[in-house]
Amino acid sequence: MDDARLNAPSDLADAVASEASGRLTLGPLGNVLGFHLAKASVFTFALFEQHVGQPLNLRKVEFSLLMLLLANGPLSPKRLAQALALSAPALTSLLDRLQDRGLLLRERSQVDRRSQNIRLTDDGLQLAEAAAREAAPMEQAVLQRLSVAERAMLIELLGKVGGR
Repeated sequence: MDDARLNAPSDLADAVASEASGRLTLGPLGNVLGFHLAKASVFTFALFEQHVGQPLNLRKVEFSLLMLLLANGPLSPKRLAQALALSAPALTSLLDRLQDRGLLLRERSQVDRRSQNIRLTDDGLQLAEAAAREAAPMEQAVLQRLSVAERAMLIELLGKVGGR
């Protein structure tokens, strides 16, 4: 081990203890939020694929869009793009894909005829409801690791990190 790379005696002690125990020390990664988010994402993505993605042939962003429409009813593309943090071209591609699958429709707004709203078709509604049901055990697998207060705090903190 190159002692010049170790910044303090505690770094050396941690490295020696880590090597002796067979544990891998994270070093600077221990304080890198992105690393921990990525690690948590690997776990949650695997759960999503197991419970929702593969069984229902849905990507995470498709699931999220369906859940937003299920919860809110018809929405404008602008509101969907903002909620999903997608660019207009990315949202258009997503909407095209889901419309081609017969899951949603674009229709003129009754309030402002110049704009469109996105709404679920009957098939889209059925799939959204099935996805919501299948997501429950997925969420339970995550929730068993956190208390109710920890979950609320984590959601609040991630909202701050995400710019909300």
